[in-house]
Amino acid sequence: MDPLLRGEQAVLGAVLLDPGQLGNLDWLEARDFYRPAHQALFTALRRLRADGHPALTAKGAVPLAWLTDTLAQAGQHVRGLTASYPHTLIAACPRPAHAPVYGRMVLEGSIHRSVAEHAARLLSVAQEDAGQAEVQGTVAQADVLSGVLEELAARWGTQPRAVAPKALPITATSAEPAAAQLEDEQFLLALLVNQDKAIEEVFDWLRPQDFADPGHGQLYRCLGALHHRGEPIDPVTALWEVQRRGLLADGTLTEERLGPVLRDGAAGSAEWLGEQLLRSSVTRTAAGAALQIAAHADNQRLAPGQLIGHALHALGPLDQVRTRWLTATSPTDPQHRPDVGEAARLQAALARSPTSSPARNIPTPDHFPPVGPTPNRGRDHAAPHQPTRSLL
Repeated sequence: MDPLLRGEQAVLGAVLLDPGQLGNLDWLEARDFYRPAHQALFTALRRLRADGHPALTAKGAVPLAWLTDTLAQAGQHVRGLTASYPHTLIAACPRPAHAPVYGRMVLEGSIHRSVAEHAARLLSVAQEDAGQAEVQGTVAQADVLSGVLEELAARWGTQPRAVAPKALPITATSAEPAAAQLEDEQFLLALLVNQDKAIEEVFDWLRPQDFADPGHGQLYRCLGALHHRGEPIDPVTALWEVQRRGLLADGTLTEERLGPVLRDGAAGSAEWLGEQLLRSSVTRTAAGAALQIAAHADNQRLAPGQLIGHALHALGPLDQVRTRWLTATSPTDPQHRPDVGEAARLQAALARSPTSSPARNIPTPDHFPPVGPTPNRGRDHAAPHQPTRSLL
């Protein structure tokens, strides 16, 4: 027994029994029905109402023409409708006066289905963009999904507000990062460790969570902390900061993994490599958000308002990495760059501070918040200077 099917049949049966119920269902649309036959029937009922069918003003029993004309009108757009199906719909309706409630059930199913479909599209586009080293399609599809969520919220009568779920849904694990991507991350870290002031090229917009390898992200956090404190960055100071944060003791990093990063000889553009890493972060974050949203949509216990709120919350990290992507690739002119404000810059400074003692009461967030524009850029991003790997 399919509750959604019963709901679709009941709302159609209610209108066949009482044509006046159409006036209570103006907010329901034909696309909200899952079955094409039901879409065609609801469209036909609306068309007959607009044409002023006599059944709408008939006294007493509903004329048989209301059923036969509905069936004939719907049969022009869909196949397989039999003369007995309207009677099946009528039998599925316990109370015609409950049509608005049945319609709400149909709309609720439509919202879950629509969110799941657009999440699947976002996942597909993100995976395709990841293979082609692009982000435009992912960004565009994310905007489509955001617009759909706002529209669905308006139809359901709730505010489109991000709401964190009590627990993250269990989702399918994404594919392991490619070896080439991990190699690029390792090479970027080697540049930041061994090239003077290389970290200034990426410091304003690259964050630890942009690294596919969590260990690489923690190492970048160490380098960011050194830079924020105004301390020099070299293999010795980097190793000390890693040890000081307990990353060797807890197994987050090992001497074997640190060896290629701390070894001198890397030469290339940290800025270009950082942008490639950030591009991958956009598609990876989008794929993760899509998987979470799809899992929420599959949870039938979530009311539409909750589903929309959780979906908007899942898109939050993607919005953040998109903003940083625009910062990294925007023109040199500061007027074309997003101004995040003084409060965000202060928060960024606190985030890059070393771990504090309880007495100082300085927060230690899990990521670097966005900050202002990158100074002294001016490189043509369309034809970047690719780094050369040496002695690695």
